[in-house]
Formats: sequence, structure tokens, C-alpha cells
Amino acid sequence: MAMPMQVSLDEILSMLLARVDSLVLSDENSKSKFNIITRVLYKKGILTDEDVMESIREEHRVLLGLGLITEEPDEDTVKAISESILQWIKGDVDALKKGMEEYERRLQENMNRQAQKPKIDVASPAVLQQLNRMGGKQGGGKIIL
Repeated sequence: MAMPMQVSLDEILSMLLARVDSLVLSDENSKSKFNIITRVLYKKGILTDEDVMESIREEHRVLLGLGLITEEPDEDTVKAISESILQWIKGDVDALKKGMEEYERRLQENMNRQAQKPKIDVASPAVLQQLNRMGGKQGGGKIIL
């Protein structure tokens, strides 16, 4: 009779993290290949700026048809998405860096705004039971300031 195999939580987590790392590397490899092929197509003139814009419109039509979005983006939004994709395809490092800096700045602003908002902490049931034991037999909730 075979003995059941025991696996510790650490071993399970290590296996899962190794698998996630593998998936991340595979995803990065796929992205890199896609970027290379797309740049080749663009440089050969097979893929044009208008092709990118039309593909964005088509993608949003499909998403709308599937009910995943409620409306198609306006032309300005399509153009902004197209410019972002084309910056990557063209390898416009300066524009990409500027976009990343702008994104990081907005992210930092949002984090600062979140930090300034008041917080509401909720005590766990164990803490509430401990307070009830300390305070005697009183009904109702406890507000701690």
C-alpha cells in the first residue's frame, strides 16, 4: 500500500511561484517576439498607421458586440491609443520615457490623494469579544476613537 505523500505549504508555494515565474518569462518572450515581428511589418510598409487605427476601431466594435463595453471610443481616444501603440512599434524611446514619467507622476498623485483620505478601521471579532469581556455585559457595538 502506497503511503500518502505529504507536501508542506512552503513547498506548494514554492512550486506555484516557480510556475508564475515561468509564465512571466514566457509572456515576456512572446511580447518580445510580437514586437519584433510588428516592427518588421511596419518597416516593410505592410502595416501602416491607418491599419493600426482601423484595427483599434474594429477591436472596439467587437468588444461592443460582445457587450464587454457600452460604447465605442471617440476619434480622439482612438488616435491616442494608436499613437501609443505606434510609439512602441516605431521604437520612439523618448516618447515612451515621457509617457512612463507622466504615468508615474499621475500614479504618485493618486497615491498621495489616497493617503490623505480618512480611514475607517474595523476591529476583528476577537478584539470586539475582548472589549466586551473587559467592559462587562453591555449590548450594542463599540466605537473606538
